[in-house]
Amino acid sequence: MIKILVIDDDPAMTDLLKLLLRQTGAEIRTVNDGRSGINMTKTFSPQIIILDLMMPEMDGWQVCKEIRTFNDVPILILSALDSPGLVAAALDAGADDYLIKPVTSSVLIAHINNLIRRALKEKQNLALC
Repeated sequence: MIKILVIDDDPAMTDLLKLLLRQTGAEIRTVNDGRSGINMTKTFSPQIIILDLMMPEMDGWQVCKEIRTFNDVPILILSALDSPGLVAAALDAGADDYLIKPVTSSVLIAHINNLIRRALKEKQNLALC
């Protein structure tokens, strides 16, 4: 079973994503702040993280950089910010993909599947070495 962690400060958004992603059969956990997201990454060991950028106290860029210090889990940024510079900054911080809200559930699930497929392929390649 795929494990997905959603980190977004808006409880309505995390509830919506949990509802949309349930159809994938994944185990989904949600948290509403960056520090909890980092801690949940350590204890839950997700196969993918969906991360918002604009959060109080610790923003998504900081969360992404912190997670990258101990884990290479695929990180999908899901943000309302639609600026090429911000997209580049998120990717430079260690994110693997970037989608702009609102996004249809089919596109979101396709991006999740792509990231998981890529991560599994990389692990298989490493095992062969």
